[in-house]
Amino acid sequence: MSLQPYRQVLAVPGVRMAMLLFFFTRLPMTATGITLTLHVVSDLGRGYGEAGLVGTATMLGSALGAPIVGRMIDRYGLRPVTSVCGLTSAAFWLATPHLPYTALLVTALPAGALVLPASSIARQVLTALVPPESRRSAYSLDSILLETTFMVGPSAGIAVSTQLSSTLALSGIGACFALGTVALCWFNPPIRHEAEVVTAARPPMREWLTPRLVGALLVASGALFCLIGTELATLAALRATGEVGWTGVVIAVMCVASAVGGIVHGAVRKSLSQARLMVLLTVLVIPVGLASGLPWWLLAIALVPTNLACAPTLASTAEEVTGLAPPRVRGEAMGLLDAATRLGMAAGSPVVGFVIDHTTPGWGFAAAGLFGLGFAVVAFGLRRRSARVPAVASL
Repeated sequence: MSLQPYRQVLAVPGVRMAMLLFFFTRLPMTATGITLTLHVVSDLGRGYGEAGLVGTATMLGSALGAPIVGRMIDRYGLRPVTSVCGLTSAAFWLATPHLPYTALLVTALPAGALVLPASSIARQVLTALVPPESRRSAYSLDSILLETTFMVGPSAGIAVSTQLSSTLALSGIGACFALGTVALCWFNPPIRHEAEVVTAARPPMREWLTPRLVGALLVASGALFCLIGTELATLAALRATGEVGWTGVVIAVMCVASAVGGIVHGAVRKSLSQARLMVLLTVLVIPVGLASGLPWWLLAIALVPTNLACAPTLASTAEEVTGLAPPRVRGEAMGLLDAATRLGMAAGSPVVGFVIDHTTPGWGFAAAGLFGLGFAVVAFGLRRRSARVPAVASL
């Protein structure tokens, strides 16, 4: 294994600035889920299932809006679309701590539809800046930086919520959205590679939304279902043992493990396929429930194996979707990828939250893994169907 692929990516003009920019624009997003959960459970006195419903509404809105936002970026460019989405996100999170539960639940969906699509934009910008032969390393590096934001964002959200107040934590998220939007509009990075030929006419969706691409999107949904469910089960397990203050440390361990997996994935000449990485991610989280009643540091160790597959799974998914989508509709394809991840998160929060509310946190880990594995099985079936179609057509 060599780090030379990463050196080549970072030597490309504009990549370092883009990486830094998207680190800060995605930072508040990583803090939203767990901070909102703490606010609903602790300050509003609701259950984990009800907290999951708010998260579901936000993610469902994002899932519905992401392809449309991506299509608008394809048509109008980055700056005008980013301005609208970023300001909407900032306004919602600044208002969140002052809303009663019912109002929060009602406004979550429209606010989610116009959330700032930082991850989608990051993938488009990296695709525009980096040549095809270096994109796996670029996506891996992006996933590693994303994991770094997950080390900082949720930990900061938990610390501010528990030591000061959730009002301050949620208001800080809104302020960060506003600052990130200003920075993104100021730098206005490219969203297409200069060598790519972009046709004036958009190809019909039926031509590029193939079963293989749908399978890749399903893997993204399943991966995020598993990840958000694991995060929620971790919080519940630590809360049940009176060690919720260690949640940030446990999540940091998870992110470090994911980053290590991402480094290896981007540095080796040939990595595991998207489907195999997904299976590892989901299967390895199921037995973590056995450690849910143990001290926080044993729980953290038990979470390491599954998280080693986290960043590689996300990076391989981005690479798969980018390779299958034509440049003219890449924004819409990235929007569909964002929608797939949001749907996975939207489904994971209430499903795993319901399991936790009616059983124990340990079963939450099992639910996250088993449901995620179901997504992987369906995606594998679509992939095999896509592989058979050319063979049948050639007969």
